[in-house]
Amino acid sequence: MATKQQAFIAFVGPVAVRLRLEGSPVFPSVRVAQALLETGATIHSWNNLVGFKAGRGKPNAFWDGRTISTKTWEVYNGTRVNNVTANWRVYDTIDDGFRDQDLLFHNSRYYHVRTASTPVEQTQALYRAGYATDPAYPTKLQNLISVYNLYQFDEEVIRVLNELNKKIDELTARVKELEAAPDLEVRVQALEGREDMQEVPSWAKAAVDKALKSKLITTGAGSFSFYRLLAIMDRKGLLDGK
Repeated sequence: MATKQQAFIAFVGPVAVRLRLEGSPVFPSVRVAQALLETGATIHSWNNLVGFKAGRGKPNAFWDGRTISTKTWEVYNGTRVNNVTANWRVYDTIDDGFRDQDLLFHNSRYYHVRTASTPVEQTQALYRAGYATDPAYPTKLQNLISVYNLYQFDEEVIRVLNELNKKIDELTARVKELEAAPDLEVRVQALEGREDMQEVPSWAKAAVDKALKSKLITTGAGSFSFYRLLAIMDRKGLLDGK
């Protein structure tokens, strides 16, 4: 039987991988480790897995302003202080909590967090940027990554990206091959996939618009995999200037 921690990791890991593939600056290993550390492997009703305090932030697309207060501890001037009241952000879903944190990391204060080239570098950058007051925060995150082999989620991202890059190369070559074909529109439509989603995801809208403008596709309807492929093509600049 899986332990509480293993069950938690099995639930959060795929979410962290998906968000990374959609453009999150957070390594999945770091995201899962942070969620473990901040929650003790418990998903509370307020769905805040990353210890994101309310602060002076304003409501946004992922946080509607609700908060909950609990007791925690902080380190001030090298001394641990217990029973500190903290106001945490409350979310409808754990996705909202992670995406709100990603918004935070776009602030200049977190430049080194979002540009970290390794999970270890990112854990150190989190502490240096003031995300946590515990000097041992980076070490605790790194230990969790090691103990639970959370690097597996980073490796999954690499595997998927490599697979998508291969598909992009194949798609690019196929489009070039078909450019002169009179039935190009019909044949490209076949690439738009099956199992259409109800609407274009917000994170894929810019890529879909570019693909439509360039006539790479003829409709914005498609599957999740289709949208993810277009988004990655856009990130790589393959939809620019077409």
